[in-house]
Amino acid sequence: MKEVSVRDAREQLSSILKAVERGEEVCILRRGRPVARVVRPVGNPPGFRSRADLRQSLPAMREAAVDTVRALRETERY
Repeated sequence: MKEVSVRDAREQLSSILKAVERGEEVCILRRGRPVARVVRPVGNPPGFRSRADLRQSLPAMREAAVDTVRALRETERY
């Protein structure tokens, strides 16, 4: 495992991330003591869920959004 100081980690962040992408682990030290370990995440990151079901469950709009906003503005003015 590669060890770097906090100062070096700030200066070399992109190279540290490249090393982690290759599968290496990096330990970040503050005053010679480990404070963090940078490793690759386990598994694939979650993707975005489909919103198709949500869209289908919403009722259809009765009027255009511009008309709704205009009506709300008129009612709040007076």
